[in-house]
Amino acid sequence: MNPITDAQLIDFIYREAELIDALQLQDWEALFTDDGHYWMPLTHGQTDPILQGSLMYEDKMLLKIRVERFFGKRTFSQQPHTRCHHLLQAPRVIARDDAAGTYTCRTAFHYVETRVDEQSLFAGWATHELVQVDGALRIRLKRVDLLNCDAALPNIQLFM
Repeated sequence: MNPITDAQLIDFIYREAELIDALQLQDWEALFTDDGHYWMPLTHGQTDPILQGSLMYEDKMLLKIRVERFFGKRTFSQQPHTRCHHLLQAPRVIARDDAAGTYTCRTAFHYVETRVDEQSLFAGWATHELVQVDGALRIRLKRVDLLNCDAALPNIQLFM
């Protein structure tokens, strides 16, 4: 297993956000490992997505269903589609185990989601737990900690 450089990890994080912004959600969903999860905690410092409520805690199957529903012909709430834009601070590599092929990155972000005449702004931090699978990086866990996670939030249609 070849070690991954910090630059490759950072490029991966930027590319992941670009896929979401371009609504290439099938390609984005393919970045997750088969046992991968997307987690958005409900409270600051939350440590357990199973025994505590979360804004989102979705495995690969639920991500696939969400992506299919987003593009579904009968999903009238997505006609026209929601659009989004990520503004990322430079990702930081906060942990790495080259022998195991595992890496953790943390990125501060601002995220804007818009549909028709409604626009929402979110801020927070994304933590990616990445693994090397067959020489390619994959997401085992993407944790999105919103600055205002405990506020009354609008519907979030896409992925931060």
